[in-house]
Amino acid sequence: MKKIRLSLFAVFLSIASQSQNFDVIPLGIYGGEQEDNLSAYLVGTPGENAFLCLDAGTVNAGIRKGIELKSLNGNAETVLKDQIRGYFISHGHLDHLSGMIINSPADSKKDIYAIAPVLQILQDHYFISDTWINFADQGQKPMLGKYHYHELQAGTEMAATNTSFFLKPYELSHVNPYKSSAVLVRKDHHYLLYFGDTGADRVEKSDRLNHIWTDIAPLIKKGQLNTLLIEVSFPNSQPEKSLFGHLTPDLLLEELQKLKEKTGLRNLEKLNIVVTHRKPTGNNPETIKNELLKNNPLKINYIFPEQGKKISVP
Repeated sequence: MKKIRLSLFAVFLSIASQSQNFDVIPLGIYGGEQEDNLSAYLVGTPGENAFLCLDAGTVNAGIRKGIELKSLNGNAETVLKDQIRGYFISHGHLDHLSGMIINSPADSKKDIYAIAPVLQILQDHYFISDTWINFADQGQKPMLGKYHYHELQAGTEMAATNTSFFLKPYELSHVNPYKSSAVLVRKDHHYLLYFGDTGADRVEKSDRLNHIWTDIAPLIKKGQLNTLLIEVSFPNSQPEKSLFGHLTPDLLLEELQKLKEKTGLRNLEKLNIVVTHRKPTGNNPETIKNELLKNNPLKINYIFPEQGKKISVP
């Protein structure tokens, strides 16, 4: 009887370890050109209609696509005002925040999370009278006070208001010294890591990705972090001098090899990578997909998101 109980307990632990802890709903997946399909990912937990929006290049068009595909419940106004509880903005480029700006008049009060340089860009260049109007509670007057800025400190975890998530940011190099950022999202003892735009350390002459790999390796080894959302903007044919702070399939693999040294190969084989920010020019998205799948010695489970289609991950 004792052996049976132990066996059942082992089965329970196995099922629990494989449970779905996060829902990711892409509101936009590309890194340019298609203004109705730019970087924005809702992250929530299964069974809850409460989301944090990781970047916000496209919002309304993505919400409507998500409703059409039954990834989201309710109408577009309800999702925007009630279900999206806040925004994490990785950096100040339009393809990562224009949807939030355009939809701000129709939005409800909520919080914006970003590192200090990104908040400064919002205050100095977007939420000002010359380009829009200030919907935030800091910066140029008049201030409408709809959005509240939360400054994220690199390496320090912060609770995301009105959600069950905690956020820990990391600085990235997106054409050094310009700063982009990543965020480690925690729910209980489970994690998901989202990257804004980033170049490879070797190309950027930086150690920012290596710092992240060192920090997350223990979480991967414990099975607490199983999913990364990271950009691959260009195919391998793009010259390194023309990457402008982005990754190719080969450069992503170069970085993942460094992560493997810290986790071991067996632990990396459990990793899901959602490939974000593919530039939609020509056949780039399909070329990037083929190059990643063809040269995959680490046996990574690559996920290629579709606008509005829910992704459930451990």
